[in-house]
Amino acid sequence: MRSLRSGFSLGSAVVGVAATLGALLAAAPGAHAADVPLRELADAKGKVIGTAAGGSHLTGARGEITGREFNWLTPENAMKWEAVEPSRGTYNWAEADRIVDFAQANGQQVRGHTLVWHSQNPSWLTGGSFTPAELRTILQNHISTEMTRYKGKVAAWDVVNEAFNEDGTYRQSLWYTGLGTDYIADALTWARAADPGAKLYINDYNVEGVNAKSTALYNLVKSLKERGVPIDGVGLQAHLILGQVPSTLQQNIQRFADLGVDVAITELDIRMQLPATQAKLAQQAAEYKAVMNACLAVTRCTGVTVWGFNDADSWVPDVFDGYGAATPYDENLAPKPAYHAIAESLGGTGQPGPGPGDGCKATYSVVNQWNSGFTGQVRIDCTGTALASWKANWTFAAGQRISQAWNADCTQSGTAVSCSNLSYNGTVPAGGSVTFGFNGTWSGSNPVPAVTLG
Repeated sequence: MRSLRSGFSLGSAVVGVAATLGALLAAAPGAHAADVPLRELADAKGKVIGTAAGGSHLTGARGEITGREFNWLTPENAMKWEAVEPSRGTYNWAEADRIVDFAQANGQQVRGHTLVWHSQNPSWLTGGSFTPAELRTILQNHISTEMTRYKGKVAAWDVVNEAFNEDGTYRQSLWYTGLGTDYIADALTWARAADPGAKLYINDYNVEGVNAKSTALYNLVKSLKERGVPIDGVGLQAHLILGQVPSTLQQNIQRFADLGVDVAITELDIRMQLPATQAKLAQQAAEYKAVMNACLAVTRCTGVTVWGFNDADSWVPDVFDGYGAATPYDENLAPKPAYHAIAESLGGTGQPGPGPGDGCKATYSVVNQWNSGFTGQVRIDCTGTALASWKANWTFAAGQRISQAWNADCTQSGTAVSCSNLSYNGTVPAGGSVTFGFNGTWSGSNPVPAVTLG
């Protein structure tokens, strides 16, 4: 998805067809968030509802939703080794700091992710030739440096990530081959010394149900506890596939809890084969609710973090060909049935509440048109309510493409367009309006699309 922004101003007269479209989001089921934000529902139950995010996702409508709906925040990539220490001894904390600062400003806790992993390590580390003693020192220094920087600011850390193969054997990682199985105990011990107040987790995928991999993880945690190694929790990533939520999820959560550790669902998404249909979205909603309910049923399950809250930013389509629509919000940042299922699970009604566009309407106009191009305009008018920020969404029906925009930050993915306010024009008072425009191309026809506000 690319960002389209230009500093033009409209100067031509309005010609062509204009269509005035009500943007009362309640008219479209599930088109806006529930009346009570998810984080308030989760707080009332003493549970986590989190999302993963990059620093660039914390502005505009994305930032507003992230701050409003979630009480925990996980840096998607910003705290991984290749991001923070790309060259040995040279650190880049800018994006991680930005995420931590956002969380503090919005009253959120941070889940640090991740300190010891086989992937996303810098080339100086993976391509180096180190003795076991040198490798131990490098690992200890990394853990101590990063955790000390965020001491008191990060509530929990995924200290060790993805240590096992599917059959329950240890992954042949840089750390396992160089240091043996005790790299895990050492990492946890060093982590506790660096920040005694942070909760320390081991995190992995395909360990949601009872199977060979989760049993190996269970046996490791049991052994660590018996040896007195500091371990506070287990993270079940939960990158799931529609129709394949493990029937033993709650049983598995409970058996880890019975060891005396907390359990967190750390990276939940439920992907489906595209295209998404109403039937698939309904099934996905039921499965999100099932995961939430399994966690809620176990006292020591701290809560659930989704791995990105919207489909536009999801990692799934880039990794799993033909799959997507895995998150609780769609590509236009509108809540899907899965969002309302999460709200229901947390004790909400699951029904849409007043949306940010209620009491406002959007008017799309073709301002000018020529052989292969056109100038468009959208005017947002508010009557009895006001907007503090806005986003206008529509889908082109004839392959039109936006080439530049002004007075808005516009993105287009396929036929879907989303335009949000700039820093200077987000407020629309009751009785006021705001206008933005754009240039685009068309071929064959240039029909006026329906616009919604989000």
